[in-house]
Amino acid sequence: MGRFSDAYRERALRALAAEGITDPDPEEWYPQQTWLNAFETIAEELQPHVLDRLGEQVPEVAAWPNDFETVAAGLQSIDDAYQQNHRGGEIGYYEFERTGDRSCELTCHNPYPCPFDRGLVRGVAKQYASVDAFVFIEETGETCRRDGDDACTYAVYW
Repeated sequence: MGRFSDAYRERALRALAAEGITDPDPEEWYPQQTWLNAFETIAEELQPHVLDRLGEQVPEVAAWPNDFETVAAGLQSIDDAYQQNHRGGEIGYYEFERTGDRSCELTCHNPYPCPFDRGLVRGVAKQYASVDAFVFIEETGETCRRDGDDACTYAVYW
């Protein structure tokens, strides 16, 4: 939550505290459902775009394989990083498919909210894109977790 105002940070910390996480420690493991509940509260109280911004920051704060030089390689790494930073049970996955020289489709089979995943994908793409590149993400799948489905698919252009 490094790039958020003190007021937003405080409200997010209250949402975590309501779920039993009173002093978040990056070295600790927490139940995934706890985070999902806190994300739901944050989206309701602060607007869903805050989840987008949180997702964008994940590559900067999570353990992440980042020895890549291209956007495509960075986006392919999302599933590896996801598996590395989650444990226990069926946690889902991210599926990458290259669709062009500067485009791909990324399907998110996980329980995280759509805005969070959009931010995550954008954050990774921007990290590896050239300075003059514009990263564009569009939801293109026939299913959406927002509607109770298991996955969302995004077209990513850079």
